Order: sequence, then C-alpha cells, then structure tokens
Amino acid sequence: MAKFELKLPKMGESVAEATITSWLKNVGDSIEMDEPVLEIATDKVDSEVPSEVDGTLVEVLFEVDDVVQVGQTIAIIETDGDAPQVDVEDDTTSSDEQQVVNQAAEKAVAQMDQAQQATATVDFSGSDSFYSPLVKNIAKEEGISLEELEAIQGTGKDGRVTKNDILDYVADKKAGKTATTATQSNTPAAPASHSAAPKQAPKAAPISVNGEDEIIEMSRMGKMISHHMVASVQTSAHVQSFIECDVTTIWNWRKKHKEEFKRREGENLTFTPIFMEAVAQAIKEFPMINISVDGDKIIKRKNINLGMAAALPDGNLIVPVIKNADQLNLVGMAKSVNDLAQRARDGKLKPDDTQGGTYTVTNVGTFGSVLGTPIINQPQVAILALGAIRKVPAVVETPDGDFIGIRMKMFLSHSYDHRVVNGALGGQFVQRVAQLLEGFDPDRKI
Repeated sequence: MAKFELKLPKMGESVAEATITSWLKNVGDSIEMDEPVLEIATDKVDSEVPSEVDGTLVEVLFEVDDVVQVGQTIAIIETDGDAPQVDVEDDTTSSDEQQVVNQAAEKAVAQMDQAQQATATVDFSGSDSFYSPLVKNIAKEEGISLEELEAIQGTGKDGRVTKNDILDYVADKKAGKTATTATQSNTPAAPASHSAAPKQAPKAAPISVNGEDEIIEMSRMGKMISHHMVASVQTSAHVQSFIECDVTTIWNWRKKHKEEFKRREGENLTFTPIFMEAVAQAIKEFPMINISVDGDKIIKRKNINLGMAAALPDGNLIVPVIKNADQLNLVGMAKSVNDLAQRARDGKLKPDDTQGGTYTVTNVGTFGSVLGTPIINQPQVAILALGAIRKVPAVVETPDGDFIGIRMKMFLSHSYDHRVVNGALGGQFVQRVAQLLEGFDPDRKI
C-alpha cells in the first residue's frame, strides 16, 4: 500500500489560494481517478478538485472554509499500487522518543482546548465578510469583537483583512491608540494610526418580517457580489457619460455574413465580439482608461484584458476575461466570447478565467434596457454598458440633403472613476468607441 498526497492544483498564474467550500468524499470512501474529492472557491469561481489516483481517502488535512495555498497537500489517499510517498512516522522510533512525542502532542492539544474554551464566546458567524481562519483565531485570542473586526481597514485583495492588519490593530489597541480603548478608559485617545479602525458606517434599519414572508439565504457568490458592489461604490467616485450610436451598418453586415460565418467557423457571430473589438481599439488610443489606483499611485496596465459580464442561470453575474483582446482578430474574438459565455452558463469556468481584467463591458441590452449606469469592477477604473439596439426614426445626413430614415441605434453608457478619469477622458473614450462602431467597414471580409 502507498500513500498519495492530493495537493491543491495550480489554477492559473494569478490565483494563489482557494477556500474549501465542501468535501465530496469522507475519510474511508473509495475514490476513482479523476473523481471529484472536494469543491473549492476563489474570488468568483467554484470548481472541483479531482483525484489523480484510485484509492481510499484516509486523511483530510483541511476543513470547510479553510484557505489553502496552491501546492499545499489537502488530503491523503491510500493506493494499492506505487504512488508518491508521504512522510510517515518511522516505525523504528524508540519507545522513549515516542513517549516524548506523545507528551508534546498531548500538551499541544491541551493548550488548544484551553484557547478554544477561553474564546468560545466570540462568534463571527453573523458576518457576511470573509476572514481567514488565521485572522479569526487571532481575533478570538485577543478578544476582538465582530464589530471591531469588520471596522478594520483591510489591505489584502478586495479589502480583505490580513494577518498583519489585525496584528497592527491589536498592537494599537494595547497601546491605547484605538477609539475602543479610549472609550473604555474615558481618556482622550491618541491619534489613530493608518491601521486603526475607521468610523463604522451606520447599520441598516431593522426589517420586520410577517408570517407570509419568505426568508431566502444569500448564496456564497451572492454575498461576495454584494460586498464587491458596496466596496466599489465606497471606493470610486462614479461618474457617467452617455452617447447614442448608429449601428445600422454593423446590423446589416452581421445579417449578411452570420450564416457564412457559422458554416465556416462553427461559431455564432453575435454583436458582442464586434463591440469588444472596438473597445480594445479605443483603449489602445486612450491607454489611461486601462489603469488601476493603488493609494496615491496609478498603475498603467500593459495588457488589454477585457472583462465580459455574463449572466448565470441562478441570476448572478460573473465576469470572465478575454486576455490580450487587442491582439485578436474578429474570428478569434468571436471564439473567445462564445467559449467564455458557454462555460460561464455551464459552470465550467476556471479560476484564472475571471482574473486579470483591466476594463469591463456589460450588455444591459440583453434584458431590453435602453441604457444603464453600471458599477465599476474593482480594481478597474471604468466600465461600459451596451444598451439595446432599437429601430428608430432618425435624421440622416447626405451630400444631397437631410432626410428622415429608419436606423438601428443604441446607447453606450460609460461609468468611470472620477478620482483619476476626468470628464474629458471619460467622454472622449466612449465617443471614440461610437466612432469606431459607426465607421465599421460595410465591405469587410470575414
């Protein structure tokens, strides 16, 4: 018999960790090769970790909600054949040495039990925010309440509270630098450091529930989306610019070529790749839209990675990313759009598929909306909403005079972060996107 280490697999260049959401197998269960053993989640994508061997699950090294680093061993599988061995205790250990080991282990367990008993009254289950097990343990050991923990300014990804954040907070609290300590001691508090808790936002008014109301628990993704949206509004100064765009030429061109495109490429030709192509070109001309903000610094992105908001069957939204979109021709763009959209609907996106976006496009016209005011997808600084394409009467200008004609038109809604994108840049960018769409070559070959 051999023992195989099941490790958290690499899920993309930008994904370093994942949270265990559920174990699909229990200790003692038989497992076949490629059979899912557990489910994990990154920021937005849920996925399964399959077994690489046939065998029996003999040990689980992490619990549900634990955060695991890529490459860490998460379970041990016992196999019948040869497999990479794990470090096991040497059977030749002397009885004296074994007794010392056992005593140390018993002491460690006793200390853990004491710590758990001392902090059992601290409950973080009422929080919608994500905290790693390490942060929770530190908070419990230091007597940090849920209200204090939620008020800490996190410096991790998406504002997550890191180990250093909570240790800094604990140090400041012990030194009398936090508002909590000052209140308890009735003495003026020293000026708070950058890691001290900011003033907590007022809580929402309580909601009454009667016997006929249904209470629905938000899904894990729903909670994350809620957190991200609120955080984005609190972070960025949202401003919008709107422009109407005539896409009659594109409408007619697609109608003429979509069947040929389908036969030749085996792909549907939708409007989305055409719009994405124009957005990528406009970003090349206005690179200061393709940025992020880090404190007082601006990070100018080299790659143009377009996020594409996609609706999921459960009503939630996810944003898969088209990497290096400016390097794709229309065929490549169409294949990327269709592939990501299909895998999003099927729940088969990989964690790396949603990472690294530098600008996002969302199609609110899919639901019949004429225009929208989308919330910026952090840490980006802008997002474009595509409204529904409508057949409308319009003034058509020609060398022989103007006339009223039927045209296919849509609104482009551009939300941008006014901290770093002023009205001129935000307006010029969306204007350029409209110009590229209206200037589409009707004789273009596919």
